[in-house]
Amino acid sequence: MDHLWLEIVDFYNTTLDNGDPRVNEWPMMQSPWPTISICLLYVYVVKVLAPAYMKDREPMNIRTFMVVYNFLMVIVSFVTFYMLGRYGWFGKYNWRCQPVDYSDNEDAVMMVHIAWWYYLSKYLEFIDTFFFVLRRKFSHVSTLHVIHHGVMPMSVWWGVKFTPGGHSTFFAFINSFVHILMYIYYGLAAMGPSMYKYLWWKKYMTTVQMVQFIIIFIHSFQLLFNSQCNYPRGFMWWIGFHAVMFWFLFMDFYKSAYHKKRTTSKRLSESIANGVMHANEKTKECDGSVQNGFYQNGICVNGIPKKLVSRCNSNKKED
Repeated sequence: MDHLWLEIVDFYNTTLDNGDPRVNEWPMMQSPWPTISICLLYVYVVKVLAPAYMKDREPMNIRTFMVVYNFLMVIVSFVTFYMLGRYGWFGKYNWRCQPVDYSDNEDAVMMVHIAWWYYLSKYLEFIDTFFFVLRRKFSHVSTLHVIHHGVMPMSVWWGVKFTPGGHSTFFAFINSFVHILMYIYYGLAAMGPSMYKYLWWKKYMTTVQMVQFIIIFIHSFQLLFNSQCNYPRGFMWWIGFHAVMFWFLFMDFYKSAYHKKRTTSKRLSESIANGVMHANEKTKECDGSVQNGFYQNGICVNGIPKKLVSRCNSNKKED
């Protein structure tokens, strides 16, 4: 047993020694354990500690802070996307095969810095979850949400440590673009009911999220058909695995959030066709517990959408 443990320790140390020497002395880059510890602490806080603290307290009014934070994240995402494009994906990088440049070339060094800052931005995104908890939106702290935020810093750490540049940065490039759209949406939503009419594209954000993972999956696994590309195959599988995992998680959320809603709407339509609307036929569109939805949107009467009430009344008049 001692011999096996020594082999594991030796393998671990040897692996870290093979990291990019340019980041060896950078904060958080010496070992993965600080990152793993922070991510585990995040999960414990948002799933156990913070909900227990807020259980018997009133929701906090943090709208102004939310607006400022979300538009700050729009800027962070835009700068990341632009810099990854300028030093790589806007023309300097090969979309089919881009090895990591481990030299001290200016563009290569800039890409290392951008990758490191992208890694740090994953911690800023933890604030999304704290907003939910402080506003007592505990149902929003879903498995998808916590896995997505809790896994990302650990995933990106390995990329910054071993491949801060080249093919793997395509993930950050696409993800940053999607986050521009996402945080614009969150920022507008945080401004209040007056903005809800401009947020008709809410459900398409989930679709955009899923499309990004398909693109990342294709871009990563195309290397299977390019044996001449000098890029670490291990990271091809690492990125591809994450793309598949997140795609299935987001697909599960999409089905839960939108397919069930269509089923409810169909049932309501059948009731409306007969001019009947029972008191218990309230939809999640008007239910304050709906995940990621807008329930204070001024379009509901007693938990029933106004547009459906109008159609029901119209049918009654015809009778």
